[in-house]
Amino acid sequence: MEQVVVHKQRVISYLDLLVVHRVKLVNGIKNIECILDNLLHLGYFMPEDIELVQHSATRHDKVRKTLNIISAKGEECAEFFLYILNCAKEIYSDLHPWLREIHYSPSDCLMNKPVLITDAVCQYAEKLRVEMQRDTRFTLSYAQKEDTLFEDMYTDSLLELVNSTNEILGSISNLEDLFSDTGIINEDAETVFVTGDAGVGKTILLQRLQNLWSKGELCTGVKFLFKFRCRMFNSFREEDKICLRNLLFKYNCYPDKDPNEIFSYIQQHPDSVLFTLDGFDEINIDCHLSDIPIISSPFDPLHPVALLMSLLHGKLLKGSKKLLTARTGTELPLRMVRKRVTLKGFSKDHLLQYSKKFFKNETQRSLVLAQLETNPHLSNLCSVPLFCWIIFKCYDCSQSNCSPQWLSHSVILTDIYLVMIEVFLNHSSQANPNKKSAQSRVNLFKTKKEILMRIGKLALKGIENRNFAFSQGTVTAANISEEDLQLGFIKTVGHYNGLGNQSTYEYIHITLQSFFTAFLLVLDDEICPSDFLALFKNNNVPKLSNNKLSDSVLAFLSPTKYPSTHILKPFSKHLQFTMLFLCGLLSNSNTDLLLNLTSPATIKKKQSVLASYLSNCMKTHLKKLPRLHLEDGCKVHVLPCFVWLIRYIFEMQNGATAKLAAKGIRADYIKLNYCNVSSVDCGALAFILHHIRTPLALEMDNNNIDDYGLKKMVSCFSHLTVLRLSANQITDQGVHILVEELKKHQKIRILGLYKNYISDVGARDVAELIEACSSLVNLRMGANMITHEGGTCLAKAIQKSKTIEDIGFWGNQIGDRGVVAFAEALENHQSLKNLSLAANQISSEGSKHLAKALCKNSSLKILWLTQNDLDDASAESFGEMLRVNTSLEKLWLIQNKITTHGATYLLQPLRENTTINEICLKDNWIPPNDASHLMKDKRIII
Repeated sequence: MEQVVVHKQRVISYLDLLVVHRVKLVNGIKNIECILDNLLHLGYFMPEDIELVQHSATRHDKVRKTLNIISAKGEECAEFFLYILNCAKEIYSDLHPWLREIHYSPSDCLMNKPVLITDAVCQYAEKLRVEMQRDTRFTLSYAQKEDTLFEDMYTDSLLELVNSTNEILGSISNLEDLFSDTGIINEDAETVFVTGDAGVGKTILLQRLQNLWSKGELCTGVKFLFKFRCRMFNSFREEDKICLRNLLFKYNCYPDKDPNEIFSYIQQHPDSVLFTLDGFDEINIDCHLSDIPIISSPFDPLHPVALLMSLLHGKLLKGSKKLLTARTGTELPLRMVRKRVTLKGFSKDHLLQYSKKFFKNETQRSLVLAQLETNPHLSNLCSVPLFCWIIFKCYDCSQSNCSPQWLSHSVILTDIYLVMIEVFLNHSSQANPNKKSAQSRVNLFKTKKEILMRIGKLALKGIENRNFAFSQGTVTAANISEEDLQLGFIKTVGHYNGLGNQSTYEYIHITLQSFFTAFLLVLDDEICPSDFLALFKNNNVPKLSNNKLSDSVLAFLSPTKYPSTHILKPFSKHLQFTMLFLCGLLSNSNTDLLLNLTSPATIKKKQSVLASYLSNCMKTHLKKLPRLHLEDGCKVHVLPCFVWLIRYIFEMQNGATAKLAAKGIRADYIKLNYCNVSSVDCGALAFILHHIRTPLALEMDNNNIDDYGLKKMVSCFSHLTVLRLSANQITDQGVHILVEELKKHQKIRILGLYKNYISDVGARDVAELIEACSSLVNLRMGANMITHEGGTCLAKAIQKSKTIEDIGFWGNQIGDRGVVAFAEALENHQSLKNLSLAANQISSEGSKHLAKALCKNSSLKILWLTQNDLDDASAESFGEMLRVNTSLEKLWLIQNKITTHGATYLLQPLRENTTINEICLKDNWIPPNDASHLMKDKRIII
């Protein structure tokens, strides 16, 4: 029986379809080779048929000749031809609407017949996916002793979308949203810029994205994903040049077929390409970004860094997607940034998920989590995935079945790294790392000192040469043996030179390179105390193993004498951790270990030098900052480097240094907004601030403090008069800790908790503070999760307060039920001057209660009711209120549903009311023509 398809309500044979739609097929088939390969493979065409087609001069002629031969072969061949078009979706995507139009559906007899995808572009895309899936299926443990299935260990981290001024726009829960239209800073740019601290999981995030793409679960419209580690660009010499095609194929996946054909497709379809670029801060350049030549030709050979910048500028492959990561503080011109995202590490829930994946034994997991709960500083460190892995790994490899002693004590970051070194050394020296016979720490470090020093010298050489990757020759020259490499601190990576003829090495994490550098600087006998002093004071240039420390090192340690000329300042981040570990190694808690590794006099002198240097740095930093003299005191807005200074001082655990640093602050109002302060840093801040005994105001909006951070700051709450903690992921638990402490001391005047995660439970605690604390005059609790229940508690407390003046409650959900309580609080209130109930789901019913209450109020000056559900009835109520109220000065009714009719109610009482000076009605339902009439009274703003 002849095979047919239904087409526009009539029956047409497959052969007839090829005749009727011949023009569409001739114009639409761009690739004839795949069709010919499949027809030949299953015997529908003979070699002579293929040869006959290939003799045709043009592509259109080849398609016509193929259709002619199919017509001679019959219905079955014609049907298989359509089946090829249907199966090879990526090759013949332009013809798929036509296949749907003719209602094509393959018959059962064809379903088992394979269709070969022989198109060069599709084969390359598939090869990329296969290789990417293979490369990302496993993650190499930092210990480099075992591969772990990526899915078994990956845990999401906090991702926050930020605008050009670092304000948080919201969290990102789906990686696909990285490329959405939400939060776009520059529509003309193509780079999504992800920043985060060292160890927070930027590389792992990219691996997750790459893995999902390889499985077809993310960015389905992306055909090609090219990944680069930015540090590879440091391996190129200044004279090296390469074209874009070779950069893509040579350092990713080389095509099996003609690379020119594939590159031509990429040029024509740049929107099918995604670049992931990891570690932009690790690129070393000695010039300003604007001095790098930007080209638009994809064929001209250029230095790879220039090619990279041309891609990021959108001059090459305009329309492609780019995801670029860098450490916090790395700047990228906004003209190159499409979106900005901050990676924050583990939340409490993420930490719990990760612990379940790491510790399969529930008893062991519960024990670790319980001990972390009793050690807030250790818990804070676990918010950084790298540090969390180190802590969990050290626990897992501890020398007994009990918890290691260090878990039960207050530890600094350096302690964690020392334990990791100890675990690695023990792991390499015995088959069972949990054996009780493991060497003591002192004996272990003494035995392995020379090895650790060699590894430290290689680390320092990397700093001196501004490099994170080392060639085989460099490793050999540093006398690093195969046995040294087996310790696991240094790993083998890909061949950055693209030739595959020698190994390339790097430290398992960039922070470990910093640790070994600091380890060497402390213990090497060739750096005597005076030379160590020179590192900071620059009186002399110290020498190490007959090599001068490079200016890049000294520039960081003493920036006043060695100003950095690197706009990217790539090594400042690296050296910040070096300094941090210097402070930690020279802390009192690690003195006993160091005294067994070097001379006591050396250690004592270096501790003294470092303590003096840090105190002077704090004094100098704050002295240079502009100060603003306000009613609340002398206000200074510190810079992000202030956070690193307090980290150094805390890591050194020197109380005298902390006291000197506190003395050097010389301000009673410190502003730390947008300084990337984490919960870990709060302990460091409290370590210094608790030495300040005079009243202190502290602003810390838009950081990453959370409940853990509040726990660590308890010691400095006793003398705070101003505390602003807006946008800091604080929950009810943190609010409870805060309120209980502030109630004890009765000094707080201004409290800001805007944009956190506070519910009715936290609102009840704050209500207790309002009642108990007569010093509180200003409260900001907008953009939380407070309903009418919490709102009622707060309103009742406000009603009782005789001192409260300013309440910011924008963006909650109290509704009309909650606003009734606020109305009761307003009646006859004597101190409240400003009240914001904007965006609180208030309708005309609630507004009537407010208006009625204001008829009896003589204290309120400003009332914000923006973004509610107010209508003309509300306007009428407020109009009646304005005939009576003689204290209200500003009434904001922006973004409601008030019409011209309602606005008239507000206009009429203005003839008698001379107190009100502003009624804002912007973005209501008032036509422009009516607006001009209403605005004859200048107090009406539309």
